[in-house]
Amino acid sequence: MPAFSSDVVRRPDRHRSMTLADNRKLAWYEWGPQDGTPLLFFTGAGMAGTLGFGVEHLERLSIRLIAPDRPGLGGSDPDPAKTLTTVAMDMAALLDELAIDKIAVAAFSQGAPFSMALANLGRVERLAITAGQDDLNTLCLFEALPDEVSHMVVHAGRDPSGLATWLEGFADADGLFDLILSMSAPTDREIYRADPFATAYRTALHEGFAQGPEGYALDTAATMSPWPFDPADIGCPVTLWYGELDTSPVHSPDKGTTLAGRLPDAERRLLADEGSALLWSRSEQILRDLMTVNA
Repeated sequence: MPAFSSDVVRRPDRHRSMTLADNRKLAWYEWGPQDGTPLLFFTGAGMAGTLGFGVEHLERLSIRLIAPDRPGLGGSDPDPAKTLTTVAMDMAALLDELAIDKIAVAAFSQGAPFSMALANLGRVERLAITAGQDDLNTLCLFEALPDEVSHMVVHAGRDPSGLATWLEGFADADGLFDLILSMSAPTDREIYRADPFATAYRTALHEGFAQGPEGYALDTAATMSPWPFDPADIGCPVTLWYGELDTSPVHSPDKGTTLAGRLPDAERRLLADEGSALLWSRSEQILRDLMTVNA
């Protein structure tokens, strides 16, 4: 595993915000040249958009990385009625603000369902999903879940607001970081525990929870509920990146096999020597592959 430098996890180059139609603030962060090819990044569970990926490659590849805070996380105002669809509509409004019709998108972990919801709106040119959470209500995936996760999925399907309220009762940034470590393979823990990456990841979580746990709780309820769209309706090319060593039970239990079969234009890449942290350990490869469509 690589030893990351401070340049790999540097703070954003720019911080911006806009006011949505319902007067909520939507915040986002940027790295790379302002005139570079835009790339939208959906972060993982509980994270503010302050931890990018591949930032050491952006100048050379002429990429402008844009990482928004989902509602209730970081600097974005909460949306008590948040769903996958409402977040996708917020991101579509961001694209309108930036005068972008369709955009390349990268998503990590819990960010994956939100990225697919945006793709379902027809606003995504090409999508890269890394260690992405799948639709855990899909029967073959549900049957492979550990009991504690399958119980949450059932709860989300029956009473998503109740699941969110339950999570709000105990979730916090440090607890989520410890949970992520406990679910991670040794190869991932080497990355997540080592500075400067560990400090940057913890900071992104603390900034994500700055308004309290509601944003994370509603995200989790939304992603564990039955998805309000069919992946078969997503028309853009999708690359699914998974590591054979990924042990997280809340990612895809079959490492994207079922999801690849549901998407009409998907390529699945399973890397034998990687876990869930491949977004950072293989960032240049993922960026070059994703942006090929714009070459």
